[in-house]
This record gives sequence, C-alpha cells and structure tokens, in this order.
Amino acid sequence: MSNSPLFDLNLIQRYDKAGPRYTSYPSAVQFNAHFLEEHYREAARLSNEELLPRALSLYFHIPFCDTICYYCGCNKVVTKDRSKAELYLQYISKEVVMQGALFDRDRVVEQLHWGGGTPTFLSHQQMRDLMAVTRENFTLRDGDGGEYSIEIDPREIQHKSIALLRELGFNRMSLGVQDFDSRVQKAVNRIQPEEMTRSTLEAARREGFKSVSMDLIYGLPLQNLESFDVTLQRVIDLDPDRLSVFNYAHLPHLFKPQRRIHAEELPTPAEKLDILQLSLERLTAAGYVYIGMDHFAKPSDELALAQNKGTLYRNFQGYSTHAECDLIGLGASSIGSVYNSYDQNVRDLDGYYAALDAGHLPLFRGYELEADDLLRREIITQIICHFCLDTNKIAQQWEIQFENYFESELAELEVMQQDGLLTLQDGFLQVESKGRLLVRNICQVFDRYNRPDAADKRFSRLI
Repeated sequence: MSNSPLFDLNLIQRYDKAGPRYTSYPSAVQFNAHFLEEHYREAARLSNEELLPRALSLYFHIPFCDTICYYCGCNKVVTKDRSKAELYLQYISKEVVMQGALFDRDRVVEQLHWGGGTPTFLSHQQMRDLMAVTRENFTLRDGDGGEYSIEIDPREIQHKSIALLRELGFNRMSLGVQDFDSRVQKAVNRIQPEEMTRSTLEAARREGFKSVSMDLIYGLPLQNLESFDVTLQRVIDLDPDRLSVFNYAHLPHLFKPQRRIHAEELPTPAEKLDILQLSLERLTAAGYVYIGMDHFAKPSDELALAQNKGTLYRNFQGYSTHAECDLIGLGASSIGSVYNSYDQNVRDLDGYYAALDAGHLPLFRGYELEADDLLRREIITQIICHFCLDTNKIAQQWEIQFENYFESELAELEVMQQDGLLTLQDGFLQVESKGRLLVRNICQVFDRYNRPDAADKRFSRLI
C-alpha cells in the first residue's frame, strides 16, 4: 500500500489538536530530576552487558548562532564572538572523554550528528579537533558505512568547509531553507537568497555527500498559497534527496524570539491547511514518497528503503535508518537514550561547564522506562514509522492479551475506524490514507501520559 496521505479537510479540522511529535515515548515532558548520574552510569553498564550490545549513535549540540531566526525554538547562544566556541569545545571534549569511558570500544558508532544552533559556527581547526577527540574515544565507521550528518546554514558555509566536512567523515547534510520568499525571510530575520542554497547543495554533491535534505516551514508570517507554491517549485528544481515541511508552532510564551513575529501577519489556520495540501500534492507529484510526520524522500533514498523493509525508526533527531542504537547526547541541552532510559544535559552553558569542572556528567533530568512504557513505545514506533501494527505479534512478544490490556484504547480506535482513519481487524491495525496526516492522533491513543488539558500549552498542533 502506498504511504501517500489523502487530504480530508473535514477530518483534519475535527482532529487538529496539540500533541507530542513522538521523537520519544514517553515525551520529554515526563523527564524528571530524580534521574541522576548514577542511574545513567548503571544504564550504560547494563547496555554493555547485553548479549548483543547495540551500536551507538552520537549527537553533538553546537548552540552558537551568528544571528537569530525569529521562529526558532532551539536551545541556542546568539553571538558574533567566535572565540566563545573555543571554550565550549574544551568542555564538550571533556564530556566526550567521560562518555567514551562508559561504553565498550567494540561498539561501533553507526550514527553521528552535529546539530544546533549552527555547527558550522566552528572554525575548520575546531571541527578537526572535535572529530579527532571523538575518534580517540569512540569507534567510528571507516568509509561511508555509517550515517554521519550535519545541519548546515547556507549563509554560514563556504565550499572549502564542505570539502573539509566530507574529509572528516560526514556523508549527509540538512540545509535550512524555510522559505525562498524575500518578504517572509525579512519577517523572520533570515535573509538567504536561493542562489546561496543552490551553491551549497551543488558543492555537497561535488564532494560526494550521499544525501542532502532541505527544511521548509509553513505557517510563517506573510506566507500565502501563491508564494509558497513558488518556493516549492524552486525546491523541486533543486532536487534534494529528502525534504521536511514543518508546521510553524507559534508559542511566544515558550520561545522569546517568537515575540518579534507579528501574530497578525501569520496565515490563518485555513490558509495553513491550504499550504499543507499544496505541499503534499506538489511533492508527491514530483516523485517524493511521504515518509510521515512532515518528511518526504526520493524512492531511492535510505529513508524510503528502510520504511519499505520495515526497519525505519524514530528518535530525537526524527526518522532514522538505524534502529536500536544507544543514543549518547553531548553538549548543553542534548538528549540521549541509553538502555531503557532517557537523559538530558543542563541547558545553560554556565551549568554545563560547572558540572564538568566538578567531574560530573552534566545531566539534569531523565527518565527510566517501565515495562508498560517499553510496550507502548514499541507500539507507537511501529505506527508512526510504518503506518501499521501487528497486534498479534505484539501480544506474543510482550506476553499480553492485547484486547484486554488495551480495552479502552481499542474502544477509542473504533471511533477512528468509523471515521476512516484506520482499519483494525484480524489482529492487524492499518493506518489508511485518510489517517496518514493524523498519525499522531492515533499514537496518542496509546499514550497513557497524554492529558489534553495540558497539551495545548506544551506541544505544537498536530497539523
């Protein structure tokens, strides 16, 4: 069955509400300060002692940005003082050494990602130094066997920097675009001519990057159907391997930069839905496969291939081709997932530095998953990655009576079945075309922490 979603305006309007994006289950709002460094170290020990220890995934958070984008909700430090990165690199290197000591060296790093902020805020020598200390403390893949990616701001990067990144082992990149319309760019304080993006993408291809992704955002100030159609056509002409088309969540009470966006200039909910529908039509007509949750990929891309094989996974970086890795978060605010636990580093630089100076891992909260959490995580992962769930297989694997364990959830799913979002029969749940865009709603049925009264303030709208 094709994963192409069917845009049903009536259903979308009825089901549109706030909720998690399920880059983890439970979501980060459940993390708590009772999770201590000793719990993390124990998780690492248990992970090493598994019969078949998992591969590793490393995420590095580089928080610095030269200028601020008003829509941004990331943890960042806006500064033009490049020297601040040097001190940060000294401390993140300390953390690399401490973390590396916790994991056996025969556990290969299948995934590595530099995010931010703006990772290319770093100088060439700083990039070399960070990768060198990583190789000294972890076992990285030789050649292109791993998935090593970096987020790129085309306004920051030079062609020689792209060559260096390829030399260091990166083989995938994500380009921030958001919108090519100059009026929209000015309204969100991100001036980025199309030629700048094109030049970066072409340089990446010349250097042999295996995959280039582009990020777009719909719902930004001054956007309309006609202007975003132009952006979509320009992006299609650039022919990236992957695309993300995110819904802008205007949450100025949570993210101060968004207070500079004029709410009256935002498109209406109806206009946003028109833009979403247009995006689906344009991208699928251009040959992209709808992976789910805002993501599209060429049929030949590893994301699409992994989905076809049933090996697609979802973690804090989004969809992934490598399932069952232990994710080690490095740097201020980074999130990890080791064994059956989640962890997060302190967000502010002073606190991050102070913890490392004291000889501690800079954790400030986390979560230890119970058996019920693991079961529900497996269910949500299957639905959100593959749009289906074999309930008989789940019942056998977890030694439960599915109908009894999830009696109330099945009653709720029955309403969704009547609405055409899914079919559930003979021990198999299949998300139908009408339900593809509403897959988060379906996942929420299995989320025992989901409280609609609190969701509106903590999460973005589902559509």
